Amino acid sequence: MWLLKKYMPVFDWGRTYNRDALSNDLIAAVIVTIMLIPQSLAYALLAGLPPEAGIYASIVPIILYAIFGTSRALAVGPVAVVSLMTAAAVGQVAEQGTMGYATAALTLALLSGGMLLLLGVFKLGFLANFLSHPVIAGFITASGILIATSQLKHILGVQGGGHNLVEMVENLVTQLGQTNVITLVIGVAATAFLFWVRKGLKPALLKAGLKPRLADIATKAGPVAAVVVTTLVTWAFGLSAHGVAVVGSVPQALPPLTMPDLSTDMLRALFVPALLISIIGFVESISVAQTLAAKKRQRINPDQELIGLGAANIGAAFTGGYPVTGGFARSVVNFDAGAETPAAGAYTAVGLAIAAIALTPLVYYLPNATLAATIIVAVLSLVDFTVLKNSWTYSRADFAAVLATILLTLGFGVETGVTAGVVISIGLFLYRTSKPHIAEVGLVPGTQHFRNVLRHEVETSPTLLTIRIDESLYFANARYLEDYVLDRVVKNTELRDVVLMCSAVNEIDLSALESLEALNTRLLDLDVRLHMSEVKGPVTDRLGRTHFLEQLSGELFLAQYDAYQALAKGREAA
Repeated sequence: MWLLKKYMPVFDWGRTYNRDALSNDLIAAVIVTIMLIPQSLAYALLAGLPPEAGIYASIVPIILYAIFGTSRALAVGPVAVVSLMTAAAVGQVAEQGTMGYATAALTLALLSGGMLLLLGVFKLGFLANFLSHPVIAGFITASGILIATSQLKHILGVQGGGHNLVEMVENLVTQLGQTNVITLVIGVAATAFLFWVRKGLKPALLKAGLKPRLADIATKAGPVAAVVVTTLVTWAFGLSAHGVAVVGSVPQALPPLTMPDLSTDMLRALFVPALLISIIGFVESISVAQTLAAKKRQRINPDQELIGLGAANIGAAFTGGYPVTGGFARSVVNFDAGAETPAAGAYTAVGLAIAAIALTPLVYYLPNATLAATIIVAVLSLVDFTVLKNSWTYSRADFAAVLATILLTLGFGVETGVTAGVVISIGLFLYRTSKPHIAEVGLVPGTQHFRNVLRHEVETSPTLLTIRIDESLYFANARYLEDYVLDRVVKNTELRDVVLMCSAVNEIDLSALESLEALNTRLLDLDVRLHMSEVKGPVTDRLGRTHFLEQLSGELFLAQYDAYQALAKGREAA
C-alpha cells in the first residue's frame, strides 16, 4: 500500500476526502471548465492543430495528473509557450493541416511524457535547475511576443506566417493590403473587450453591488461572453461568406484512441524538441505548483511531479492531444476558486468531456479572430521587460544572458531560444564557479571571527596567509585556486604558512584533490607549509580515504581560530 501512496498520491489525499472538499472542488471545476473551453480551442489553433485537439488534450491528461501528481491546485493542459513550441517542432516534419502533422504532435507528446516519466522514476528533477530563473523569464517574455505576433494574422484575416519575429512582421507588412476589414473589427473589438474584462470588469461589478465571489466568476467567464457574442454575430449576418475565418465543424465526440508514429525517423527528428518542451514545461509547472502549495503550507514532490506530468503527456499522446503541462493562468484560477484536491481537475475533465459531446456544434461560427484575441490577451501578461532592468542592476552577467535569450528567441525561433537558454545557464554557472570568490581573512580584534582584510579592520601575521574559499572545489576552478595561492606566496617571501579556510567548501572532486596535492608539493619546495581549517565532515571523510592528509605538510585544524593561535601567536611567542 505504501508503494501505491508513494507513486499514486490519490491514495493519500483520497482517504480524507469529504463533503466539504467535494463541494469546493466542484465549484472550482465549473469555473475552470468555463475558462478552458475557449482557451483550449485557442491553444490548439496556436499549435496548428484542429480545435478539438485542445479539448482532447485537456481531458485524459488532467485525470492522469489527478492520480499521479502531488499539487492540489495545478491545472494541467495546453499552455501558450508549449503550444508554440509544438507548432515549431512539428512544422519541421509535417505540413500543417495534414494527418501527418497531427500524428507528429502525438509522437511529440509521447516522447515528452516518456522523458518526464524517466526523469521522475530516476529522481532527476534537479536537472531542471540548470535553467536559471532570469533566462527562463527572458525566454517566456520573448515567447509571449512571438505568440502575440503570430496571432495578428488572424486578427487581420491574412495568411501571415514565419518562424521568428522578423519573418512574421515582414509577412504581415507585405500582406496588409489583403486585410479583411470585418475580421479586423471583430478581432480588435474582442481584444479590447478581453483586456477590459481582465482589468475593469470585476471593479465595475463590485461597484454595482455584486458579491466578490460572483464578480470573480463573471470575470473568469468573460472570454466565454466574447465567444458567444462574436459567434452569434458571425452566424446572424453570415460573415463567413464575407471572408471571416471560422472554426468550422468540430467532431462531437469524446477523445478518440490514437496511435503516435513510432518510426525511427520521426522519433529521431522530434527527440530534441521533445526534450526542450519537457524542460520548459516542467520548469513552468513546478514553479506554479510550488508557489500555490506554499500559500497553503502544502508540499510538492518535484520527482513525483515529473511522473504526474509524464503520465499526462502519455495520456495526451493516445487520446488525440499534444504536449501539455501545468498552466499558470488556469492553476491560479483553480486555486482562487477554492480547489481543495486534484479531484477538482478530474471534475474539470468531466465538464470538458460534456462540452466535447454537447457543445462543439455551437462553435462552428466562432471566428478565429476571437480565439486569436484570447491568446493575445493571455500571453501579453507573460511579457515582462522588468527582468532586463532588474538583472542589469543586480548582475551584468545575468543581464547578458537574459538579453541574449530574448534576442535569439525572437530572431531565430523558440527552439534556438530555449537551447541557448540552457547553454547560457550552464555557461554562467561554469563561469562563476570557475573563478570562485577567494578572500584573504584576518582576526577581528576581541573575537574569534575572521573577516576579509579588504572590508574590515583585522589582525594579520606577516608569516601567515589565510585564504577563505567561498565555493566547492572541482575540475573547473581548482587550478584557479592553485595559481592564486602560488602567486600570493611568491610575492611575499616572509610567508611560512598558508591556511585554506574551507567553511564554504561542500565538495572536493578528484581534479581538485590532485591540484591540492600539487599545491602542497610546490609550497613545500618554497619552505611554506599548507594547512586546512574548518573542513566539513563529509569532505574530511573523503580526503581520509586518500593519502593526502598523510602527505599534507601542515595540519588540519578544527577551527580557524585554532590555526591562528598555533601559527601566528605561537610563532610570535617562539
